[in-house]
Amino acid sequence: MVFPDKWIKKNAKKGMIEPFFLSSVKKGVMSYGVSSYGYDFMLADEFKIFTGCNCIDPKNPDSASFKNFTGKVCEIPPGSFVLGRSVEYFRIPRNVLGICFGKSSYARSGIAIYVTPLEPEWEGHITVMIANLAPVPNRVYAGEGICQVVFLKASGECEKSYADKKGKYQKSRGIIFSR
Repeated sequence: MVFPDKWIKKNAKKGMIEPFFLSSVKKGVMSYGVSSYGYDFMLADEFKIFTGCNCIDPKNPDSASFKNFTGKVCEIPPGSFVLGRSVEYFRIPRNVLGICFGKSSYARSGIAIYVTPLEPEWEGHITVMIANLAPVPNRVYAGEGICQVVFLKASGECEKSYADKKGKYQKSRGIIFSR
């Protein structure tokens, strides 16, 4: 079952999404907040811009291959990527799975966004990989929507939640490299 906006608003007030924003659609701003069946999370103003290396190893990430950047507009070099995070802190209920999708406005400019599913009882800031597939620099905007989370409700609770498994990204704060 996919959750409608009433369920999202009700559970957000119980601490599922903090801070929580109602729907915001303004001219010249990527929408954020509650949508019909999901929640568009807002991009924070902190980024890690990939600067290059000989080899990327997800089992042994090299933080020296990234430049920290704070600002309202992050420019992504052609064919490269940045790591960003949600402004919101999420607490996913035990019988819910969140699936993230990149916003189509960014996709139409050559931006691909990747986020893993938000597992039952996971909590934290969402770390998002934002890739520029274009042959020229591309921009993303802090304080605006970057991805939509669609919440799916299971018919029962999962046998083992992310918290039960003591997942390595539990209670993530800030941008988290692979562990």
